[in-house]
Amino acid sequence: MTIQAPRKQHLWVWFFWLVAFYATWSWLVFGHGRWGVVVEHWPIALTMMLGSYVAGSTPMGGGTVGFPILVLLFELPATLGRDFSFAVQSIGMTSAAIFILSRRQPLAWAMLKGAMLGALIGTPLGILYLAPWVPELWIKLIFAVVWASFGVLHLFRIREIAGHVGMTDFDERWDFRMGAALGLVAGATVAAVTGVGIDMVLYAALVLLCRADLKIAIPTSVVIMAFVSVLGIVVKNLTTGLEPGVFENWLAAAPVVCLGAPLGVFMVGLIGRKPTLLFVAVLCVGQFVWTCYAERVALGLGGMAIALLAVGLCLLGFERLRFWGAVLVGERKARKTALESD
Repeated sequence: MTIQAPRKQHLWVWFFWLVAFYATWSWLVFGHGRWGVVVEHWPIALTMMLGSYVAGSTPMGGGTVGFPILVLLFELPATLGRDFSFAVQSIGMTSAAIFILSRRQPLAWAMLKGAMLGALIGTPLGILYLAPWVPELWIKLIFAVVWASFGVLHLFRIREIAGHVGMTDFDERWDFRMGAALGLVAGATVAAVTGVGIDMVLYAALVLLCRADLKIAIPTSVVIMAFVSVLGIVVKNLTTGLEPGVFENWLAAAPVVCLGAPLGVFMVGLIGRKPTLLFVAVLCVGQFVWTCYAERVALGLGGMAIALLAVGLCLLGFERLRFWGAVLVGERKARKTALESD
């Protein structure tokens, strides 16, 4: 796998993006008399201070915080939470991605390009033909289960994951095909249904299958989520339209996440990724408990048992990726030994 090494930074690109965004936001707010709307929705702006930091410093989009706050705390529809995730990440994750690319941080380019191609096909299909048929309760549970399994994975495997250096050098064509498959499936399912998640899926493949360094895996996951968020919001606007209330919440949160997500990218380099990942892992498990408690009447004991079983199945999937990663490392070593003996 070829990793793009850091080269001369071009932060002027990111600063140009900031000027363009804030000029546009100011025109939308002050030019159209919407300051009252922004003030009315200040709670989501306050929430996304944390959400945007999580977005830039971990393999999870800002919707990871925004979705449960809107849906569980404010008791708004899960479909609004999904559309808001796409909308707010299209600014926050894009800002973080531009910051990452401007700094020329190393990325897993082969797998990233494959994931973008797969998501370009899968995400619109999922938005149009799968997401409309998923009930509200299922949207909440899919979100809760996927992120709970992610949290448990890191609580048990954080030392191993944080200890990876570089990346397993195998075959870039294989990386591209794997990325395309992941992008297609994750884009059509978890991302289309919840508005987040494809970043976590790609990240899991990188750290478990490819043994990628967090300094490579997390920025790569940020870039794919930015791409899918912009794609998702464009598809939603051109087809089904956004849920009522998304635009108003977006107006309040967008100026916060535009700076917050890049700040997360920068700050995690100072305080380390391990403490941040552990903190977010606890939040992931906590939101699962919160969801099960809030929906206890609708779920019943049987539904809660199924949710726990789903978390277990996700963890088995992660462990399978980890096993395949060990096989790839063994094959790489065997190939290297054979070449050296020749």
